Amino acid sequence: MHVRWLIALSLACSCAAQDYVVQNSGTAENLRGVSAVSNKVAWASGTHGTYLRTLDGGNSWQAAQVPRAEGLDFRDVEAFSADAAYLLSAGPGEQSQIYKTTDGGKHWTLQFTNRDAKGFFDCMAFWDRAHGIALGDPIDGKFELITTDDGGKHWKQISPGRIPAAVEGEGAFAASGTCIAVQGKANVWFGTGGKVARVFRSTDRGKIWIVAETPIAHGNESSGIFSVAFRDAQHGVIAGGDYKHPEQGGRNLARSDDGGRTWNLWEIAPQSYFSAVAFDPQHGLLAVGAAHAGYTDDIRTKNWVRYSDLDLNAVSLDPTGEAVAVGAKGLVVRFSRPLAPRNRPWKSSPPPATQPQPSLQPDRKNLNPIRSTALMSRSKCPLRIVRDICSRRSSMF
Repeated sequence: MHVRWLIALSLACSCAAQDYVVQNSGTAENLRGVSAVSNKVAWASGTHGTYLRTLDGGNSWQAAQVPRAEGLDFRDVEAFSADAAYLLSAGPGEQSQIYKTTDGGKHWTLQFTNRDAKGFFDCMAFWDRAHGIALGDPIDGKFELITTDDGGKHWKQISPGRIPAAVEGEGAFAASGTCIAVQGKANVWFGTGGKVARVFRSTDRGKIWIVAETPIAHGNESSGIFSVAFRDAQHGVIAGGDYKHPEQGGRNLARSDDGGRTWNLWEIAPQSYFSAVAFDPQHGLLAVGAAHAGYTDDIRTKNWVRYSDLDLNAVSLDPTGEAVAVGAKGLVVRFSRPLAPRNRPWKSSPPPATQPQPSLQPDRKNLNPIRSTALMSRSKCPLRIVRDICSRRSSMF
C-alpha cells in the first residue's frame, strides 16, 4: 500500500506538491498535549489553562481557557470524541490537576487535585472512556500512580508498596503527555529519566509492576526517556535523549519485541532528541522533537523514510493514520496521507498571509519548563522550523 505523510494546512489550496504547512491555531500559547480522535476531530492543550479543538480537520481551531485554570499548564489531553476530553496539568503540588468535559468544553469538571506538596504529575493515558491511569514523580522513593474505573469520577492511588523503588534522581518528563502508554485492556508502560532510563511495565492495570533497564541516554537531569509507544502487546518504542542538546544523536531510540521486558538500541539514522513517538495503523512510526521530525514505515529499518527540521513537542495519530503535532507559540501542523516518494523531503507551504504565523526562528527568550521538581530541573525548548533535509533512503514504494 502506497503511504505518504503530508502536513497540510487546511485553509491552503489542495495541490499534489504541497507536503506540509502550519495550521492556524488561534493562539500563541506553548502547546504540549494533543489528541487526535478522527481525521476531523482533534484536541490540543498548553499553557495558561489553554485548550484547543477542531471539528473540521484543522480548517479552523477554537482556542479557549478552562475557567479559573489560567495559572495551569496543561501538558496532556486525552480525547474520545468532539464532546469528551480530559486535561492534565503538570506542576508542583496543587498545580497538578485533572479536568474533564463531556460537552465540547462548555463546562469543565475538576476531577483531581494533587494535595501533596512534594507531588508533580506528568502524564496520563486511558484504556477506554472509563479506565485511565496518571503518573506522578516519586514521593518518598516511589512513583505516584492513580487510576480511575468510572470515567474520572474517582481517582484512586495505587499502593506505593506495589511499585518498584525509584532510583535517587529518577523521575518522569512532562514533555508531551506520552511518558506513559497503555494497550489492550490492561497493559501499561511508563518511562523515566535522570540518573537512569528505565521502563516500568504492568499487565494488570498497575497491580503488579516489573521494571527494566534501557540503553537510552541518561545520567543527568535533562536526559532519559520522554515518550513510550506500543503498537501491540509485544512491540514498542521508547524515545528521548537530552533536551538541552536537541541536535545530539546517539542513544535516543530503543525497541522492544517482548512487551517491554528487554530493550535494544534502534540504530536508525540520523537521530536527535525526540519528545514524542507514535505508531500509525500500518505500523510505521512518527517521531518528533525540538530539532527534527522523522517517519519510517518499518521500525526494523536503519534509515528514515522522511527526516526534516521541525520543532514539535507532541504528536497524535487518529485511527485513519493522519496525525496532528503541536509545538511552541501555538504551532500546529497536520500530517495526512498519502506519503510522497521516499527520496523526496517534506515540503511546506506558508500559511495564508492573513493568518498569524509562528516564528520560524529559535525563540530562546520564551522558554518553557517540561521537567518535574523531582529532578530539580526546568526544561526549555526553543522554537525552530528551518529547512528540509532529504531522507537517506532513496528507494521507492
